[in-house]
Amino acid sequence: MSSNHQWLTRPEKPSDIDSVRRINLAAFETAEEADLVDALRADPAWIEGLSMLSTGIDGAPIGYALLTRCHIGDAPALCLGPCAVPPEYQRTGAGAAAVRAALSAATDHGEDFVVVLGHPAYYPRFGFGRASLHGIRLSIDVPDEALMALSLSGRPIPGGTVRYAAPFGI
Repeated sequence: MSSNHQWLTRPEKPSDIDSVRRINLAAFETAEEADLVDALRADPAWIEGLSMLSTGIDGAPIGYALLTRCHIGDAPALCLGPCAVPPEYQRTGAGAAAVRAALSAATDHGEDFVVVLGHPAYYPRFGFGRASLHGIRLSIDVPDEALMALSLSGRPIPGGTVRYAAPFGI
């Protein structure tokens, strides 16, 4: 698959739940991320319209990105993840398209801040920077460069400990 493929993006619909689970099961070594998404759907942290898919021209879901409510200290924020693409579609832009669409939808929802725990070589392309520079930390030990933050609105990113939705178990 060529890397200049044009991906379409849209919010998840109820009929996409099985496809989202399939994407997460294909992308990760265990069912942990697929189970997390299913648990988050039933959690107050779920925000309608921030579970985003990228699709081929046939409409089949390929890439996935999820934003759910978290807090940085007392400030409302979003956390990005899981983000998933089956191995055969990785490096095609399907994941990046889903992430960009999710961040755009969050901006349209009036959200200010996003945190992500992920690959430090991947997320800076979306504007994420090292969270520790803003005084952001987790309650668990993670590599400093893996925790990143982004301001969607241009407002200063608050410091504090990230509090995730209960299904994350952090």
